[in-house]
Amino acid sequence: MGKAIEKVNPGRKRTRFSKEFKLEAVKLLEAGQKPATQISLELGIRRNQLYKWQGQLRNKGTDDAFRGPGAKPLSELSEVERLRRELKRVTEERDILKKAAAYFAKELP
Repeated sequence: MGKAIEKVNPGRKRTRFSKEFKLEAVKLLEAGQKPATQISLELGIRRNQLYKWQGQLRNKGTDDAFRGPGAKPLSELSEVERLRRELKRVTEERDILKKAAAYFAKELP
């Protein structure tokens, strides 16, 4: 049916870092005692990854940053988050139906 997806480097494993590691790395970056390039070489990560972690920490705060892989299970979502997702989905469905109705109305003589 579709193309088989091949990995570029199948032997390579994705490295995961703990929340504590990321927090310490960002602390080192923000301390400004060493350049980001040197910190990244010492920690064995890419320099731009440091900046991504720093951005996540600034945007989400210490409690919500680096929560782990993937989205939260639906059981852990708050009522407001669940309703926002549902509203977004229903709004998208409505927009699609509006476009379809306009398209078919145009075709009628």
